[in-house]
Amino acid sequence: MTEPRRIQLLSPRLSNQIAAGEVVERPASVAKELLENSLDAGATRIDIEVEQGGVKLLRIRDDGHGIPADDLPLALARHATSKIYHLDELESVTSLGFRGEALASVSSVSRLTLTSRYRGEDQAWQVETEGREMQPRVLPAAHPQGTSVEVRDLFFNTPARRKFLRAEKTEFDHLQEVVRRLALARFDVGFHLRHNGKSVLALHPAGDPQSQGRRVGAVCSPAFLEQALPLEHERNGLRLWGWVGLPTFSRSQADLQYFYVNGRMVRDKLVAHAVRQAYRDVLYNGRHPAFVLFLELDPATVDVNVHPTKHEVRFRDSRQVHDFLYGTLHRALGDIRPDDQLAVVAPTAPAPLSGPAAGEFGPQGEMRLAAAVLHDSPAPPAQPFASGGGAGVARYSPAPQPYAGAPVAEVQSAYKAFFAPLPEGEQAAALPAEQGDIPPLGYALAQLKGIYILAENAQGLILVDMHAAHERITYERLKVAMASEGLRGQPLLVPESLAVSEREADCAEEHGQWFERLGFELQRLGPETLAIRQIPALLKQAQAARLVQDVLADLLDYGTSDRIQAHLNELLGTMACHGSVRANRRLTLPEMNALLRDMETTERSGQCNHGRPTWAQLSLDDLDKLFLRGR
Repeated sequence: MTEPRRIQLLSPRLSNQIAAGEVVERPASVAKELLENSLDAGATRIDIEVEQGGVKLLRIRDDGHGIPADDLPLALARHATSKIYHLDELESVTSLGFRGEALASVSSVSRLTLTSRYRGEDQAWQVETEGREMQPRVLPAAHPQGTSVEVRDLFFNTPARRKFLRAEKTEFDHLQEVVRRLALARFDVGFHLRHNGKSVLALHPAGDPQSQGRRVGAVCSPAFLEQALPLEHERNGLRLWGWVGLPTFSRSQADLQYFYVNGRMVRDKLVAHAVRQAYRDVLYNGRHPAFVLFLELDPATVDVNVHPTKHEVRFRDSRQVHDFLYGTLHRALGDIRPDDQLAVVAPTAPAPLSGPAAGEFGPQGEMRLAAAVLHDSPAPPAQPFASGGGAGVARYSPAPQPYAGAPVAEVQSAYKAFFAPLPEGEQAAALPAEQGDIPPLGYALAQLKGIYILAENAQGLILVDMHAAHERITYERLKVAMASEGLRGQPLLVPESLAVSEREADCAEEHGQWFERLGFELQRLGPETLAIRQIPALLKQAQAARLVQDVLADLLDYGTSDRIQAHLNELLGTMACHGSVRANRRLTLPEMNALLRDMETTERSGQCNHGRPTWAQLSLDDLDKLFLRGR
């Protein structure tokens, strides 16, 4: 039997290297800590030089205010920082770094050289350390105002850690992603990244909305910028702005999601839940939205000191933040109309389209999306099927909503003339004269295979999936009808007993009125027992006990839950699918145009209930490329 090991104090070297495991995982984590220090120092330009993915060399130079010569050795000591002095400051952190252990941890596993010239001083100074010695040497040096940190041979003295590094390309990809995240957080700072002598990123300061958009396009790809909608909204001391990708621009992975809280990149489960809720009704199953969003709030209401890497935060009023994020994004996505999508996808349109009150909103400007929404002026419910035109033929019979610029009668007469046979010998005439302003989705030309509607608008050709479009219209009207009429409850003949924790039972009592509004009636029978006496009539086939348990879990985690509404929406979606005009149904031109007009005034009409697109635009340029015109 081996002797038990005695307790003893760790050596400073060993404790520093253990602490480095929290901060220094790979070259990317070193770059993150050093770049955050540069930003906190007020830098306006940062140059990053990398060799072999950052393992051999990582050099970061900034033009910030620098470090006084007397403070250089102290900068490499553990828990030494200039960013907080008192405990009160920890409750309202405004800097990116504040733990005071990054440089000490990095220097313990690398050969580090720190050179700095403090603002207003004539001389620069340099301090060097090597992992084994941990004794800094200060020497005079030549350097402009600012600081350079050179990290060589990462993990040279800890081979067990070094063997867990990946290939050079993989490590550099992680490091490049860190630079991209910080470049989106600070538009006012220029970032220049070089790898093995080659320039990879050259991002200049972006002070106006146009140049900020160009930086977003450079970091997230031009395709994202073309398919993203600028957003800004402020309420109760919370401000959210940035860019949200259209639902049709979704990803197979959550690799294009950047969310910042007071300039700090975070991956928080409360934020993720709110965003997922907002996109739930318009995103295809298994897909992930793309966004670059910035949340600004009082630093005293958010705790950034809850995770060693500072990737997670804790909000003082998580319910308020969740509701604000969800409500803002849900409204912005719901307000998107075809004319907004055309403005985003085709910003160089020859002329502005007329339609519902619409506009734009910049990253730091005002919101100007469509103002008329279904909740303010609900339309009469559609009648999906109406007989006429022969046996077995279903027609689209919407609520009459003619477009203001061109009444349906005028459109019909114009297209009758267009499709009338031409006199013999006469050349084909051009399209009929415009009847007022052209709507965003244009006027119907024909129906293809009983599935698609072909329409012409100001940009070119519009293709519409007839069934998917009507399914969304029917679905939205069913939701409006349910919201106005409320949910009818159905009492259970035999109440269902549910065993829960005392905390869950307290939560059920606290939110009792909320459950009642949704058609549930819960009664507490004991400290850890609930009775379900009534459920929503529409959910009579659902597993009530499991649904209530899931809802309580959400309420405890996020302060809110949308599971009941999700089940109801799923049922309404099924009803809308069965109640919509089916494929292989022939529609007349007025019926097609009426469907297009309904799409222009319906929330989320760009996607069906399952997240698939309902229409697509082919511009004249796209058509010219198909037929090689002008070449």
